[in-house]
Amino acid sequence: MAEFSLDLTEEQRDLRDWVHGFATEVVRPAAAEWDAREETPWPIIQEAAKVGLYGFEFLTTCWGDPSGLSLPIACEELFWGDSGIGLSIFGTGLAVAAIYGSGTPEQLLEWVPQCFGDLDSPTVAAFCTSEPEAGSDVGAIRTRAVYDQATDEWVLNGQKAYATNGGIAGVHVVTASVDPELGSRGQAAFVVPPDTAGLTATRKLRKLGLRASHTADVFLDDVRLPGRCLLGGKEALDERLARAHSGQRAASQAAMRTFELSRPTVGAQALGVARAAYEYALDYAKERVQFGRPIIENQAVAFTLADMKMEIDAARLLVWRASWMGRNNRPFTAGEGSMSKLKAGEVAVTVTEKAVQLLGGAGFLRDHPVERWYRDAKIYTIFEGTSEIQRLVIARAVSGVQIR
Repeated sequence: MAEFSLDLTEEQRDLRDWVHGFATEVVRPAAAEWDAREETPWPIIQEAAKVGLYGFEFLTTCWGDPSGLSLPIACEELFWGDSGIGLSIFGTGLAVAAIYGSGTPEQLLEWVPQCFGDLDSPTVAAFCTSEPEAGSDVGAIRTRAVYDQATDEWVLNGQKAYATNGGIAGVHVVTASVDPELGSRGQAAFVVPPDTAGLTATRKLRKLGLRASHTADVFLDDVRLPGRCLLGGKEALDERLARAHSGQRAASQAAMRTFELSRPTVGAQALGVARAAYEYALDYAKERVQFGRPIIENQAVAFTLADMKMEIDAARLLVWRASWMGRNNRPFTAGEGSMSKLKAGEVAVTVTEKAVQLLGGAGFLRDHPVERWYRDAKIYTIFEGTSEIQRLVIARAVSGVQIR
């Protein structure tokens, strides 16, 4: 019988320590500045590229880990440094995951390198799926892609909302409806190459948290794309649409395939934020003296910290399980991917709120980073599937009932 172990391998420990070192030395010292500037930290992205932390080679190394743990380990450490800067570095990975999940090998070779650029001039990529009327309801996407058979081109029109790296990206991956009669089953994903006419982003959105990460609405006005920009190719799309029209069960839509790949990774990001807040609060409680003794000697404070640690570790186990299952093609029969993201996101909100409370008035000031982590944490119960949507996915999986 194979030995069971939760010990990390030497390679995983080295990866963890390497990313943690980058987060400590490069990310954390710059976090407050870029949060205040609300700008993309291009110098840090470039530094990440130079050391090998930003690029497809890094992602493929993580994806190649048969345990599936390398990417969540790296995410937790980088986002422990700062989640806004972390998303600026890892946000491109969502577009890459979309290409990886839906594209052909030839499309991977063509488009993925363009997502990252080169060491001297790194670029970012954007995955655009949410819309003003289609957030949690991905099936309500109105962006339309129409095939022009005479030119072998697709023409896209519509609006995308809340796109990470939207407008500043070189490559945009856009989900669109190609057959509105089929709803979510009639969607496809397209690569919009750099400098394509008709794609614009009018303004950067100002956010509660993750301020170092660029977010914008993206508009598509008669964007014409060569046929090769349809991820998966037209033959595969036509076959899928024909199955759907005949009533056969179809694979999940393009956006949902990407989210299924990314939810445990997003959970790992939330873990990094939560752990940063817990560690800071723990150190503060040991040093802060009230009524003649450190506040950690009070049960109320010590028990709060114990709960924070327990919840973080419990969430990590869910993230690791889902990551392992995804990497080894084990089906999420009980919504395990959603469980990991749901738990980690809500733990991040709870733990950062408790950290602010433990610091008292000091926690409300920008002199301490817990207020930034508190602001950053909230998004993890919202993007890539709200907590309510995660519960819906889990409930449907365990009950077998189409709960609404």
